[in-house]
Amino acid sequence: MMKQDPLLILGGGIGGLAAALALAKIDVPTIVIEQAKEFGEIGAGIQLGPNGYRALMTLGLEGEAMKLGVFPDELVFMDSMTGKRITAIPTGDAFQQRFDFPYTLIHRADLHTTLLDAAKKSDLIELITGARIDNIIEGTTVKLETSDGRTFHGSALIGADGLWSRTRQLVVGDGSPVVSGHIAYRAVLPTASVAEEFRQNAMVLWGGAKHHLVQYPLRGGDLFNLVAVFHSDKYAEGWDTTGDAAELHRCFADACDVVQALLSKIDAWRMWVLCDREPVKNWSKHNITLLGDAAHPMLQYLAQGACMAMEDAVVLSRAIAQSRDDLPAAFQHYQRQRYLRTGRCQVMARVHGEFYHAEGVKAEMRNIMLSARTAEQSYAGLDWLYQASAFPS
Repeated sequence: MMKQDPLLILGGGIGGLAAALALAKIDVPTIVIEQAKEFGEIGAGIQLGPNGYRALMTLGLEGEAMKLGVFPDELVFMDSMTGKRITAIPTGDAFQQRFDFPYTLIHRADLHTTLLDAAKKSDLIELITGARIDNIIEGTTVKLETSDGRTFHGSALIGADGLWSRTRQLVVGDGSPVVSGHIAYRAVLPTASVAEEFRQNAMVLWGGAKHHLVQYPLRGGDLFNLVAVFHSDKYAEGWDTTGDAAELHRCFADACDVVQALLSKIDAWRMWVLCDREPVKNWSKHNITLLGDAAHPMLQYLAQGACMAMEDAVVLSRAIAQSRDDLPAAFQHYQRQRYLRTGRCQVMARVHGEFYHAEGVKAEMRNIMLSARTAEQSYAGLDWLYQASAFPS
């Protein structure tokens, strides 16, 4: 039955392609159905912790994906109001010895292209674009009907269709995502256009009063990634909207000179509204299950969205390998293994957002606490997320 009826994967982003590749490794055919006219990934840089690298290794893609990655020397927290360096987590040999894999900075499009190229080479993966789904029909199998009259049949459906997942509404039915009240502006520029004094082989986060700025290198250091986040009641659905530079600069008006100088380098920003959802325990219904942001969308403050989606793909494929003849049982086993870990990421991402954006006495307390931390204490605080025991390869 598995060979006759492939699994349908709705969504051709990082999670959907990772799921297809993980399933191909156990000889399960899939059809990946993407709404856009072509497979692609919007956005700029993303951070992959050791757990994300471990997932890529399981897929056999860590070498390809990391050719254009950057391995920072440290993760730095700066106070954006005073310009003072508060703490840093070294990510060199000691970090890699503890967590087995490096911390990596990579362009989202580069990671997506690596997954897509691997999928194109697989005889077990069919890639479909320009397919807007009108109907999802459940039964002993699953049928998808598109707006242009196409029909796709599969033994099951994996909803990897993101934050605004249609599949999720069939399974969970919890309506629209939760709008955080935070907006992110992103920009990428040639590193050569940035003064030497601002360049570091590091991920640097400038935390301030209801805002923060992140900077780090991409593509071997040729590109300079900036992400500015601040509190706002403006709202626009989607991830790729032209930003309001005037509002951005107003929200960073009290930041230090270095932050102001970095922001001044950008004359065109892209904006997205940060949303998540409450953690849920059930992601599956009969022969339909969810993956990645469709299952557990989270704010970006832990830099774990892509990592968790790739972890999902690996764990799901293992569950299916153990229960090939009972996909609903495999889906239940998969979600039992994942919901607490991803739920913790969802909750802790919210906590970190408040931590980064603290002001007044709260900011002073944050800085005192962080500045007193040793590298060993910082590593211990990351064990739950990065240790091999948390996500075995």
